[in-house]
Amino acid sequence: MSHRIRSHRPLIMGRHGAVGTNHPAATQVGLDTLRAGGNAIDATVAISLALGVVEPHMSGLGGDGFYSFHHAASGANRTVNATGAAPANATAERFSKQGIAVTGPLSTSIPGKLAGLEVLHTRWGTLSWAGLCAPAITLAQDGFAVTHHYRHFAHEHHAALAADPRSRVTFLHDGKIPTLAALIRQPDLARTLEEIAADGAESFYRGRLARRFAARMAEMGAMISEDDLASCTAEEDAPIAITYRGHTITQTPLNSTGFVFAQMMKIVERFNLAGMDPDARVHLLVEAKKLAFLDRERHGADPRHYSAPIAEILSDPYIDELVAQINPDRAASRPIATPEKASETTYFCVVDAAGNGVSAIQSINGAFGSGVTAGDTGILLNNRMAYWHLAQGHVNRLQPGKRVRHTMNAPMIFKEGKLWGVEGTPGADNQVQINLQIVTAMIDDDMDPQMAVESPRWTSSQQGQGANWPHDGDASLTIEPGFGTTVLAALERRGHKLKLVGLLEGPCSVQAIRIAANGVRMAGSDPRRDGWAGAY
Repeated sequence: MSHRIRSHRPLIMGRHGAVGTNHPAATQVGLDTLRAGGNAIDATVAISLALGVVEPHMSGLGGDGFYSFHHAASGANRTVNATGAAPANATAERFSKQGIAVTGPLSTSIPGKLAGLEVLHTRWGTLSWAGLCAPAITLAQDGFAVTHHYRHFAHEHHAALAADPRSRVTFLHDGKIPTLAALIRQPDLARTLEEIAADGAESFYRGRLARRFAARMAEMGAMISEDDLASCTAEEDAPIAITYRGHTITQTPLNSTGFVFAQMMKIVERFNLAGMDPDARVHLLVEAKKLAFLDRERHGADPRHYSAPIAEILSDPYIDELVAQINPDRAASRPIATPEKASETTYFCVVDAAGNGVSAIQSINGAFGSGVTAGDTGILLNNRMAYWHLAQGHVNRLQPGKRVRHTMNAPMIFKEGKLWGVEGTPGADNQVQINLQIVTAMIDDDMDPQMAVESPRWTSSQQGQGANWPHDGDASLTIEPGFGTTVLAALERRGHKLKLVGLLEGPCSVQAIRIAANGVRMAGSDPRRDGWAGAY
């Protein structure tokens, strides 16, 4: 393996199971579940619910998710789409004059995450549902300690939290940013989780909890009704799959934009990345990204409302056309042509002793979502409505009952039919870009997961690219200094507009697991946030 990158954290290794999440408490929950005899799906359910408590600024019962699953015994690969649709009262005409609110009750769409967890557990889980809910209930009752990153996001979104009485009491202390190590307790959420533990996800969508949840959302001014909740179901599907240098890479299908990552991988496969100079490599990956994001804008939509030509845009002839458009010496200007007048998520991955694996991503969209808590349910609502387009004829135009285009994606990597690795990250538009860098580092450079995660990174922004309303972008290349001044200068000469950030201050928070040839699970976790990896 490559030794060019010296990592700050140790590579975590174990023979039986591995977990990587964006919070140490959730990682511990996952390891405890595996040690108790649970499989990767059991750990996924427990981790997902726990993250919704200890990372309220990233995900929760009020949000959505995508889950990719590998079943080792059968070799089956499946995905679960746990994203909710726009409420029945949400029309493009309603927002045509004032635009879509980025926070507040009108920014909320139907939450789908819990429906997805139910599908996963019903199909493949082995431990009791109530038992998997228990760790999250305890964390909500007893509280979790405020981290530096929690304080950062609470500071950035203080106004939205302070504007809602319940959110103000729960996530702030006396209206101020909580101090480091202060405890955040969520007794209302604990009671809701107890109901879910006893009655299952059905109660959340079509039972007594659904009635209470809908009533509280109505009191807050949200559009979601009992009928909207009752209409929400999660869908199991086959993943998108491509080949890359002897590996098979799977991705979550639409309305996820996993196809964008797949297209970027197919473009860069045409080049010898390992043999390229660092500046030439960054330039190539950035230019591949720009081309793929044009297709994201054309085809990223709910497949129930638009039939995207995914096979065509991943085909060799089309990839050849894209490759021919890349100038190796000059950065191209490729604005997204949607002239209309940032997002937070969490990712985790699990590999169990049997070789089952899960790549999981879930979100309430912006940090702390809408900022609105649905009364005494303790559920912090998402602000996913901000992802819609309003322009007539756009494939991602708002329509009641339609699922919005999601930046969330959950890749998995296979070699010779066996699970080779899982990785992913939160970060809206940055997700597929960082995934591109991590996967090429692990495959082309043979880096272990921790080395790949800590490697210097970049993200590109095209005009009109932004996922949230308004769909903006500043045509810059945000980049960490670890590439070195020579590489940065060479990129500027190629025409890239650099936006330099500090060491390990680039976006996203990657978790990655790679399985060695002898079966050892190697786990890496991003030091850029609160992520932590564990194995046994």
